[in-house]
Amino acid sequence: VATYCVEKLYKVGALPVTISDSRGTIYQKEGINVDVLKQVKEVERASLTRYKELCPSAQYIPVSEYPEGMNATWAVPCDVAFPCATQNEVSLKAAQTLIKNGCFAVAEGANMPSCLDAIHAYEDAGILYAPSKAANAGGVATSQLEMAQNAGMVHWTFDEVDEKLKKIMANIYDQASSTAKEFNAPGKLLLGANIAGFRQVADAMLTQGIC
Repeated sequence: VATYCVEKLYKVGALPVTISDSRGTIYQKEGINVDVLKQVKEVERASLTRYKELCPSAQYIPVSEYPEGMNATWAVPCDVAFPCATQNEVSLKAAQTLIKNGCFAVAEGANMPSCLDAIHAYEDAGILYAPSKAANAGGVATSQLEMAQNAGMVHWTFDEVDEKLKKIMANIYDQASSTAKEFNAPGKLLLGANIAGFRQVADAMLTQGIC
């Protein structure tokens, strides 16, 4: 997930500077090299120590040298953070460090990567928090688009799929945002996503006569 997050960030004009795996973190202030990253992770199936070999200007931080209680990725100042790995990877300390360093948004690309205390810290600081149940819905949405192609015996190009996905994700954001406002909690996308999701399931059950 993180590899393609890096690729997408470049496409929208951002500069991704860190990425990590289970063994360590790469920090490259001039930007992560996507081609090298794909070579290392998708072709060679190697750890990020190999990335360091191919990109000597990058800084490699092994897990043994991480700050206590957090991944080194979150110690690097950034505008937006994209946790894309495991559940609870962003601790309270990590969230506080991100906020202190000026991060204004966290968009989750994994299932529940922020611990509950971290989420509370985001909300208390007033930074934009895109919860996994909404921000990470793209994978399921793309699977549905694949099923639609198979059912209709049609083929869409990458750009066509990407455009359809953008519309789906924009709709998810609109639903979460508008629902949060409806319940007097503007900007609280987690609350909005929770209520909007519950409504959809409840409405579907009522329509089918389940309850």
